[in-house]
Amino acid sequence: MENLSRRKALSLGVALGLVGVANPARAWAAAPGAQGAAATGPEYIWDTAADPLMAKMITGGHVPAINTAWASWVNNNDPLPTGVPAEFNAYLRQVNVLPSWADPAKLKRAADFNRRRDTYLFMLYGLGSGIMSTVIPREAKSVYWSAGGADMQDRAAKTFTFGYDLAELGAFEPTGQFVVTANKTRVVHAAVRHLLPQSPHWRAVADETIPISAADILVTFHSLGTYVHRKLLDWRIPYPAADQEAFLHSWQVAVHLLGVPYEHIPKTWAAAERQAAQMLDPILTPSTEGIKLAEELLGLTAQIDLGVTRGFLNEFVRYVLSDEVGDWLGLKRDYAAAALVRTAWPAFILFREGLSPVMPGTFYMLDQFIRALAMLFLNKGSSGKTTPITIPIGNRAA
Repeated sequence: MENLSRRKALSLGVALGLVGVANPARAWAAAPGAQGAAATGPEYIWDTAADPLMAKMITGGHVPAINTAWASWVNNNDPLPTGVPAEFNAYLRQVNVLPSWADPAKLKRAADFNRRRDTYLFMLYGLGSGIMSTVIPREAKSVYWSAGGADMQDRAAKTFTFGYDLAELGAFEPTGQFVVTANKTRVVHAAVRHLLPQSPHWRAVADETIPISAADILVTFHSLGTYVHRKLLDWRIPYPAADQEAFLHSWQVAVHLLGVPYEHIPKTWAAAERQAAQMLDPILTPSTEGIKLAEELLGLTAQIDLGVTRGFLNEFVRYVLSDEVGDWLGLKRDYAAAALVRTAWPAFILFREGLSPVMPGTFYMLDQFIRALAMLFLNKGSSGKTTPITIPIGNRAA
């Protein structure tokens, strides 16, 4: 799927802003080997480098100039933007590097893995992780009441670039774009931490005072990377150990670039599973905001129809998440579509993997649906490769 390879794995979870948020009081216990107990765990860590800086940039009125200046800062080897406050430039010089422990060989293999598994990654990120994010209550509330929550298609288009750049060949190399994309996303997170507590709508429903802690970002990693890892194994897709290790490593570097301290980043998939069992699995539950977001997102995907009904979308979500999640979100049942999904998708996998010589009759429909879904969120369907990431200066009005 050459075209899809160029428009990698849009995660609607990522499209929701990489603002995964757990309920640390319920869900977090320090993972084995993690440094810090209850008072110093990741749920109590935000971003000491970016947060005070962005509060100063917002209150000082510098954000419009920064957004203009960094529009041309795209590739990892591009010069840092000029025309920004010296303090902001100094911050970018500090963070715009890969960690010393990044392994170029693993990152290269991860990019090739993403290319080879783009179809599965896209469907799991898009209709699995993306809808899962709507049953992570803090995430759903933060997304809904932030500025981008008022236009989900625009938000999806603007944040497509995170998933695209992470999955692209050469993502971490000088000519790639992911290091820049991650640093821009980290700045946006810091801006949201300053802005969202000023929203009376968010404060009325939130059970936290500051959003997007390190634990929140780890929850998003688990709703994306760990979830996909599980499903690839469940579906028995060929997934050798070297690919598994490389895929994890790309996410480790990504999470580091978003400001999560090294000691809290899982070092193995086994450690990731233990952390996810504590931080993600117990907190999934519906919310008013999450139900609205799920309906908006599934409504957007319904635009591309191609003969695929909303019933198919609802049943695919149930298939990759669970009937319980489908019931939480009020996804209407379509038992004919359910039977189709549960027979057509496994047959689709077998044929694609060369494990069955029989092409399923639904192959073309599924293939075209995946392509169209990718195009829908690529800059609202335009041919642009890079969608600008901009720093917000306010919240959703109502």
